[in-house]
Amino acid sequence: MTVVTSGSCQCGAVRFEIRGNFESFFLCHCRRCRKDTGSVHASNLFSSTATVVWHSGQDKIRHYQIPATRHAKSFCSECGSALPSVQMEGTLLVVPAGSLDDEIVISPNAHICFSSRAAWEDLLVDTPKFDDLPR
Repeated sequence: MTVVTSGSCQCGAVRFEIRGNFESFFLCHCRRCRKDTGSVHASNLFSSTATVVWHSGQDKIRHYQIPATRHAKSFCSECGSALPSVQMEGTLLVVPAGSLDDEIVISPNAHICFSSRAAWEDLLVDTPKFDDLPR
């Protein structure tokens, strides 16, 4: 049985399905991924066998490759949300975990490029947690 996972961008213009299994789930702390996400790390799922099927908004998808690096991203031109991309000459599907609408059935395998993490990340363990916006 083929696993099918649905996803979309924030504005809903782009909708897709991932057909197949993810082999890895990495949380990357490198500077490029922090810049790319505006956060402490990128959360990406990887597969060499799954495929992406675009249901809508394919004309809204834009791609960016940082020159002289392997770092590439796809995003919605309307809302800027990160989207899946086929990389490494078509051999690897990279799916931003936050772009999926369905629950992810695997846990992260590892924090990668951890020595490159932001200095303030180590302070997060003591940061207050709220279920909603603080008042």
